[in-house]
Amino acid sequence: MNDTLEFNEIYQEVKGTWNDGRLRFSKQTVVYKNSKTGKVDSIPVPELTQAQWRRVCLGHGIKLCTSTGNIYKYDGFKDTDLEKISEYFKANYKVELIEKDMCVKGWNWGTAKFNGPLLSFEVNESSAFEIPLASVSQCATGKNEVTVEFHQNDDTEVSLMEVRFYVPPTTGDEGSDPVEAFAQNILSKADVIQATGDAVCIFRELQCLTPRGRYDIRIYPTFLHLHGKTFDYKIPYTTVLRLFLLPHKDQRQMFFVISLDPPIKQGQTRYHFLILLFSKEEEINLTLNMNEDEVERRFEGKLHKNMSGSLYEMVSRVMKALVNRKITVPGNFQGHSGAQCITCSYKASSGLLYPLERGFIYVHKPPVHLRFEEISCVNFARGTTTTRSFDFEIETKQGNQYTFSSIEREEYGKLFDFVNAKKLSIKNRGFKEGMKRNDNMYSDSDEDQHDAYLERMKEEGKIREEANDSDDSEGESGEWQLSEYDSKASASESSADDGDSDGDRKKKPTKKAKFVKERKPRKKKKKAKDSSAPKRPMSAYMLWLNSSRDRIKSENPGISVTEISKKAGEMWKQLSKEKKEVWDAKAEEAKKEYDRAMREYKESGGGSSGSSKKERKKKGGKNEEKKKRKSAGGREKEKERATGNDSFKSREFISSEESSSESDKGKGRKQTVSFINLVTVTVFSIVSSLVGKFIGGCRLS
Repeated sequence: MNDTLEFNEIYQEVKGTWNDGRLRFSKQTVVYKNSKTGKVDSIPVPELTQAQWRRVCLGHGIKLCTSTGNIYKYDGFKDTDLEKISEYFKANYKVELIEKDMCVKGWNWGTAKFNGPLLSFEVNESSAFEIPLASVSQCATGKNEVTVEFHQNDDTEVSLMEVRFYVPPTTGDEGSDPVEAFAQNILSKADVIQATGDAVCIFRELQCLTPRGRYDIRIYPTFLHLHGKTFDYKIPYTTVLRLFLLPHKDQRQMFFVISLDPPIKQGQTRYHFLILLFSKEEEINLTLNMNEDEVERRFEGKLHKNMSGSLYEMVSRVMKALVNRKITVPGNFQGHSGAQCITCSYKASSGLLYPLERGFIYVHKPPVHLRFEEISCVNFARGTTTTRSFDFEIETKQGNQYTFSSIEREEYGKLFDFVNAKKLSIKNRGFKEGMKRNDNMYSDSDEDQHDAYLERMKEEGKIREEANDSDDSEGESGEWQLSEYDSKASASESSADDGDSDGDRKKKPTKKAKFVKERKPRKKKKKAKDSSAPKRPMSAYMLWLNSSRDRIKSENPGISVTEISKKAGEMWKQLSKEKKEVWDAKAEEAKKEYDRAMREYKESGGGSSGSSKKERKKKGGKNEEKKKRKSAGGREKEKERATGNDSFKSREFISSEESSSESDKGKGRKQTVSFINLVTVTVFSIVSSLVGKFIGGCRLS
């Protein structure tokens, strides 16, 4: 037989709702873990006193009683599990699993028995129903009647509000009232908070983020009392699930988070987390309202009667001792700025996301805690408004999705490595990466080519650069196309591509002309550099930086290029005057060496290329003048051509003069073309003047 027995989808009733989880029987303990809250109930085997197998609403169930007075009930077993569990109990436990029948007659008259934390209503010595007294919120008495009210659970569709018991009068010698005795038995085990006695300690005017305000926190042995100007809250320690102590990103404040189940209520608002904000500089001297012997006996050295230190340390220390739960702090994660959290937004509110060793927690509005075991997958998505940030999406096994947006792009590498190290499923892992990682899907890697998101960013950058280069090349060719008449432009386009439409031909020149003016001057500047010329000498700071860069990298592993520059600037400012003079002398020597090399370069004819540059600039100036002339009105061009101005030449004449030879046939062709243009302009001006006179005469008539 196996050492353990495990069962999935086993249900536990918690204040009127069924929560599923996993139940494991071992030789030392019986452990049940709630799938929703992650809460673990561990029952030592030596404490078991009774075990019952019963037919219940969700199949079959087990009821376990312990020597400490606690009762645990688990439902969801099958008929075939009885034999297996019974044999395991006989072999490993001293308790035998007994079958117990439930009463299904439906009678409402029977005997009420108090069995530890349960009120059992029996008919003919068979249990009809049971009421866990921990779910009772209030108990009121009347004449021969007791009314029991229950805590409400928001997760249930239908809630039981109250149950009334009729207690018949009895005549006895004792003279005690049976109604009052019945009510006192209920109240002794009920979850009714009554502030009896003095508080162990009191913390005054603590800043609370949820619920918002300043509260006096009174620490009682069994519950926590929040007293504010408007509201009061009483929180039993049994409802505390976890405690978190989280440093703020500014390193000057601390968050103390208390996770609650069930939550505290104020109207329709539910507070699942109690978040306190402390300043690290605030100190306190605390004195417990107990004797030293009582403190030592109850807290076993965890607390002392007189304590002093930071306020957040005192609060967390007292809560840890009273609640008897560990305090969760951030793990080894360190963000881009060195903090243990990431600035992000959730539901349009800015906050901090803390990657923990076993989950994520977001503070503060609204607080969210997600355990790794309930996470199905995570996703790195691009930001919707800008490429300088990204979104981090978490999808749970229940189908819920949490999106933390506006995370700085520099945090991507750190967060990706953390998620990868925790072996969480990454939804948008790259295709190539997936092909390479089939053998070990969750292995750590710091190589850039394995970063799917970074690869897409690089590819998009290359595409944008290629698009800009293509626009520049189109702009250069467009300059020549615009310098010709429409007849030649259409002819060249038709010969290049007969399938293009007229609309495409009209759109292309306007687009090309726009990019020529913006991009071409920058291109000329890049081409004007002379690679053979001596390089300019570096300054004293740059010489020092080149010699110190490796040392900075070794002292700060994983530092980025921008961080190196910032760090080097700070170190240079702190450098002594004597050390700076050494680097100034080196810079002066480099300056002299550069002057000597520049003289030799010019003597060898290296500077003669300057004349060709000047000529190119002049040609560029002429081209700009030509564009300005072309942009002027068509009538000004026609007037200049009609007057025979020698300084004006048509586009056909300029292009043919630069390209053709000095033969007589070429000259005759030029003269013929210019004569035809002159006749055309003259005829057009005569016709326009006649049409104008005719229209004027018609108006007079």
